[in-house]
Amino acid sequence: MATKRDYYEILGLSKTATPAEIKAAYRKLALQYHPDRNKASDAEEKFKEINEAYQVIGDKEKRKTYDQFGHSAFDPSAGMGGNPFAGGAQQGPFTYTYSYGGGNPFGGASSGDFGDPFQIFESFFGGNPFSSRQQRRPRYSMTLPFMEAVKGVEKTVEIDGKRRSIKIPAGVDDGTRIRFDEFDVTIDVQPHTTFQREGADIYADAHIDLITAILGGVVTVETIDEKLELKIRPGTQSHTMIRLRERGIKHLRSSSRGDHYVRIIIDIPERISRKQRTLLEEFRNA
Repeated sequence: MATKRDYYEILGLSKTATPAEIKAAYRKLALQYHPDRNKASDAEEKFKEINEAYQVIGDKEKRKTYDQFGHSAFDPSAGMGGNPFAGGAQQGPFTYTYSYGGGNPFGGASSGDFGDPFQIFESFFGGNPFSSRQQRRPRYSMTLPFMEAVKGVEKTVEIDGKRRSIKIPAGVDDGTRIRFDEFDVTIDVQPHTTFQREGADIYADAHIDLITAILGGVVTVETIDEKLELKIRPGTQSHTMIRLRERGIKHLRSSSRGDHYVRIIIDIPERISRKQRTLLEEFRNA
């Protein structure tokens, strides 16, 4: 196979980069080199290279495979699984597009994915500059609170002097584009003070005291649906991750849900009493 640059190097990242850091690097570089903005002769090639890198290391499972086997994992001639871009959903931040069919512009939804890397930015730039036959559509943006995006909501808006009821499906993310018969709506999601989102998964911290970490106990954690009692095992270490299956966000294209990950943070007191210090010294020397 032809020699390729390391995907982490392309995005300017280390191999320990978090999913949030990967997405941020992708957004920055893809916007910088998108041919609709950058007129350099190599912009299109760099944009494709950036997108290819993100398609792999921006996907949890493909990233594991790449970290273990490198580019050969996706080379058909190497016999290790072939092209990572053949079939399946694209994983860019502007992934999902929905078409509402039939005579009613607010009828049932059908989903599809962008077919090439330039279409990922169609919702941002207002059309693919490489398709002269593409007809421009009116495009509007809508900002939603985090929980409305997670749960779904119906909004009444005024477009061209007409009041419209727009149904936003549960699970939309920042950059999701919803296509109606007459116009498109791009969703901007406000951040949440407690929850962080990665795809359909939710991440949140739960703070416990040192004694609970050592002896075990129960802590109340908040999910997007309800509060739960979470059992803490004796000897739990700080930054332990606990997985709550199917307590995350509903997938846009199925009835399944992501998971909720609770990261345990042990709070160490800055000040302790003399008695507490004595007890801790006895514990250390026991």
